[in-house]
Amino acid sequence: MSDRPTVRFAPSPTGRIHIGNARTALLNWLFALREKGAFVLRFDDTDRERSREEYARSIEEDLAWLGVKPNRIERQSLRLDCYEAAAEKLKAMGRLYPAYETSEELDRRRKRQQARGLPPIYDRAALKLTAEERAALEAEGRKPHWRFKLEPEMVHWDDLARGPSHIDCASLSDPVLTREDGTYLYTLPSVVDDIDMGVTHVIRGEDHVTNTAVQIQIFKALTGAAPLFGHHNLLTDASGEGLSKRTGSLSIASLRDSGVEALAAAALAVLTGSAEAVRPVASLAELAESFDLKNLSHGAARFDEAELRALSARTLHILPYSAVAERLKALGADAGEAFWLTIRGNLATLAEAADWRQVIDGPIQPLVEEPDFLAQAAALLPEEPWDQGVWAAWTGKIKAATGRKGRALFHPLRLALTGREAGPELAQLLPLIGRAKALDRLSARGV
Repeated sequence: MSDRPTVRFAPSPTGRIHIGNARTALLNWLFALREKGAFVLRFDDTDRERSREEYARSIEEDLAWLGVKPNRIERQSLRLDCYEAAAEKLKAMGRLYPAYETSEELDRRRKRQQARGLPPIYDRAALKLTAEERAALEAEGRKPHWRFKLEPEMVHWDDLARGPSHIDCASLSDPVLTREDGTYLYTLPSVVDDIDMGVTHVIRGEDHVTNTAVQIQIFKALTGAAPLFGHHNLLTDASGEGLSKRTGSLSIASLRDSGVEALAAAALAVLTGSAEAVRPVASLAELAESFDLKNLSHGAARFDEAELRALSARTLHILPYSAVAERLKALGADAGEAFWLTIRGNLATLAEAADWRQVIDGPIQPLVEEPDFLAQAAALLPEEPWDQGVWAAWTGKIKAATGRKGRALFHPLRLALTGREAGPELAQLLPLIGRAKALDRLSARGV
């Protein structure tokens, strides 16, 4: 294996990925960032009926939005010869053997075993068939599926997330690696790809734990060594229901379209269900430096979309201008760094920046409740040039002239200058609005 850590994310392009899938991708990407390793995006696209190129493209787009940048992209559909070669090697070793039972026969056999109080594992009846019996079954038109012969041993590994782990392979059925039609189940292609692509760390959901002992035996049969494994806890929705690509539950596309910040989605996907507090981050590199797989809890974690909305706003509030400048330009809402630093603390979504750009540049409809007071205020408005001290100087003069203070002083000015009940500090907004527009708004001309 390579000295450089290599991880992979291997989705099936059979639908849009959801936040649970993204959790796996992000945990791998953060590990690669922290360890200066490589990240492979590998499409498990051997299901010819359900795999779609449009879904593969959408997965790439969703990962890019989250900030995940693969070092290489692979497709299992282009590597079938590699899986065939591995299968032939296992057959030659006596570790892959043909079995002819139908699914109905296997189901009846399992039920008989359970009725007798026996574990419902495959009894390896196929290994007892003679060459003549196999030939007779094939003459009937039966085609074999191929099972991997497990060693009856306890397989141990030090899980990157769960710590010391083990599975007794004597309690497992020999897994089917190849179907009757010659297509491969997930297990063999995954192992072959990990070997050929130099994957050193397999980080995936805890629903794969039971596969790990089987895969470790296949790794050792093919190469004598296995990568390190880590199994993270899974995400559910806020009600505790599991996530599914079929239903579109919490899909990355839907979150992106709703205006949430990608960094917020990433932070919540990673930090939910861990010992670390959920918090806004300014970059994935920042998250990578602090996060540890061992901080994950062992139970399922609920991903709350309402919590995401709040975290998204908090994320915007800390982002520097450099992180949003291009997106502001795309929205037609870029008015420079001073503008961004003024408004960011009042945003729930970045799209709202366009509204505040309108407040700065106009036209707006001022809200005028006390025209006589606004006329006094306009008469006291200082000449330019202005800096952020102009607001204090101006309102000090108004207070001295009118005796007003607090809300009675500030609220009518805010309504006239911005047309809003609330918003950023007027000490920062007023210099951006400028004297000419301020005079027009105080006189209700609405520029």
